[in-house]
Amino acid sequence: MINPWSSASLDYEKLTRQFGIKPFTELLGELENPHLLMSRGIIFGHRDYGRIIKALREKKDFAVVSGMMPSGNMHIGHKMIVDQLIWYQKNGADIYIPIADMESYSARGIDFESSRKLAITEYITNYLALGLDFKASNVRVYLQSKNRTVQDLAYELAKKVNFNEMKAIYGFNGSTNIAHLYVPLIQVADILHPQLEEFGGPKATVVPVGPDQDPHIRLTRDIADRFKSTYDFVAPSSTYHRFITGLTGGKMSSSQPKTAIFLSDTPEDAEKKVMTGKTGGRESLKIQKELGGQPEECVIYEMLLYHLLENDEKLQEIHDNCKNGTMMCGECKSMTRDMIRVFFEKFSKKREKAAKIADKVLVEY
Repeated sequence: MINPWSSASLDYEKLTRQFGIKPFTELLGELENPHLLMSRGIIFGHRDYGRIIKALREKKDFAVVSGMMPSGNMHIGHKMIVDQLIWYQKNGADIYIPIADMESYSARGIDFESSRKLAITEYITNYLALGLDFKASNVRVYLQSKNRTVQDLAYELAKKVNFNEMKAIYGFNGSTNIAHLYVPLIQVADILHPQLEEFGGPKATVVPVGPDQDPHIRLTRDIADRFKSTYDFVAPSSTYHRFITGLTGGKMSSSQPKTAIFLSDTPEDAEKKVMTGKTGGRESLKIQKELGGQPEECVIYEMLLYHLLENDEKLQEIHDNCKNGTMMCGECKSMTRDMIRVFFEKFSKKREKAAKIADKVLVEY
């Protein structure tokens, strides 16, 4: 199995396990056909994922919940979530996609109509273009502000959560507006409401997130236990994925355009951006031939690892040739540039088609 990660990333995993996150590798062999993100170590940790494996093996009902925040343009790093949803959909899961317009309003000042428009023109359009089948009966996408079931459940759950707990988890203080204080309970209800009787009753549920969201997962699991006698909730499972590195070497962020390749970029723009990406090259060509490159520190290699190259053998070859100094950064960049251009040429056409039907996807509760 490809293992492109440095010792620094292993320290990162150790840090997350301090909070009870377990390595995903311990369960990988139990999955009949794991997603590439799993087999390549990009999905690196989990909580109680054995419940999901059991549901997959026994063909039992289970749910996946993954929200979208309508506050900016989607970049290629966000594609990871959609790829996972497509895999789960093919494996029989019920897919729940809350649009966090209440959080956008309370925390970022984005009005509800703007959130709705952005969710349709940017997020739902991209989800469709990437291949998620919204016509299937097992997919529900909704606005939090329009979902009375979620709102009612959040209000009930709030009875067993106090301000000190919210302060400790989210850093709220005396100046936090009350709407912002309440939104995490809406998100808890987003995760738990697929287990209500009207949606089939208690079932295994998984939430794919980055490790920064683990405090919220822990809160949700605690609340599920607090309401065990009322609803018989199954504490939700979770998986944790790495974040793709930005083009400049730091975080890829929608608010920092130079760091990101956006899914709305033209093929030409995506191609140009790849050529600006930070590599794992050495100080000189001579030194790189002697010592080899550092694919574990290379943004270009990550593009191949996460999104562009499905063939494990070819990826391993590129990794090894970089490490032993027989492939230089210019060659790798040119190859990746060509691959991302092909991806965006196809994807841009799919986006055009998806944009015409995206406004018909939202479920009104």
